[in-house]
Amino acid sequence: MLEEYGQLLKQNRDYRNLWIGYVISQLGDWFNLIASAALVATLTSTGAALSYLFLARFLPLFLFSPIAGVLSDRFDRRWVMIWSDILRAATVFCFLFIRSADQLWLFYLLTIAQFALSALFVPARSAVMANIVRKDELIVANALDSITWSTMLAFGALLGGLATGFFGVQTAFILDIGTFLLSASFIARISNYQTDEEAAAMRHKKESPWAEIVGGVRYLRSEPLIMTIALVKGGGSLIWGAVNVLEIEVAENIFPLIFTLNGIEMGVDGSLTLALIYTMAGLGTGFGPLVARRLLGDEHHRMLLGITISFFMLSTGLITLAFSPNLWVFSIITFMRTIGAGTLWVLSAALLQTIVPDDIRGRVFAFEFAFLTAAQSISILVAGIAQDSWGFTVWNQFFYLGLLGIGISIIWMFFQIKVGQRPLTQSKI
Repeated sequence: MLEEYGQLLKQNRDYRNLWIGYVISQLGDWFNLIASAALVATLTSTGAALSYLFLARFLPLFLFSPIAGVLSDRFDRRWVMIWSDILRAATVFCFLFIRSADQLWLFYLLTIAQFALSALFVPARSAVMANIVRKDELIVANALDSITWSTMLAFGALLGGLATGFFGVQTAFILDIGTFLLSASFIARISNYQTDEEAAAMRHKKESPWAEIVGGVRYLRSEPLIMTIALVKGGGSLIWGAVNVLEIEVAENIFPLIFTLNGIEMGVDGSLTLALIYTMAGLGTGFGPLVARRLLGDEHHRMLLGITISFFMLSTGLITLAFSPNLWVFSIITFMRTIGAGTLWVLSAALLQTIVPDDIRGRVFAFEFAFLTAAQSISILVAGIAQDSWGFTVWNQFFYLGLLGIGISIIWMFFQIKVGQRPLTQSKI
């Protein structure tokens, strides 16, 4: 099963360079997150300060995605990614000069700038995938991306924590700067970059950015099938977004994994439990797409069926989590539910890369990214309110999230049945 992934990396030099850049960039992202949280916690003791940090990281991804999609369709996607990496390296370099609480406003402003640039990178990378791999390799490439993300989820946070803890936040930021520059250098090595003639012509058109944004919206409105597929990750984010918050509560207050080393208690803050949960989630999201491709293949109607199955696996997994008697059962169920989440992510991405024309693909992926970011933010916000103001327990929320997921699963199932065996082909603007 793993041979296909090794062959893709061995035989496709351009994808190999894109993938290596992704590995490096993902590692740097974890260094940045942990170092940023540590810096804010050091400079101020207010809980609101950390909330502002996450707001500064999430909001630009939503707000700047529309213009990011236009840039991805108008300019060479390689250079969009390269300049995004270079400018993010310069932005994080400025983090090194934040030394006091009265500079936090500048830190938040720089974080907003960093993630506005990230909003440029993500849709460009999703769109460029179909330019450097064959259609029959798209599921393999997206599954390998999922495995990479999962590996970084399982190990990147640990390495970032060690780097920050042993060497300090400044060192972690310097390492993050290096990862951006390394990522840019590998992306610059992509040479066999293919776009169709119409897409190349579109990049030389002198339409206003607003006109191109409107064109992207008009395209999605005229293609309800593609619009629905572009909403898949957002639907999943409504379900799994809140889980990120709830898992911290489980780790710290319900199932803390504590052991004593040389008379010192380790894991009292829930860090060991959270590491175990993240590891199981990483394994699940990586394993799911491998099995899905083996069982379902690459046909479009089979991929739509796979998304239906994934929604139900994710939803029933959350309902089952609500009745977990201990950490080990919780961890096993986490593995099972994230098989659904990882498969849903990969199949929806591969479908869009296959059926969306090249000249509009960046804007479609920007719409998808903006919607999933908004959906995840709403899910996280509601989870906090439900716990603080409505008196919901963690287990209540897992159960109700699962029920929400069942509802979304049924809606998608009817859509998948309606589409049936209909061939999905590219349609022009």
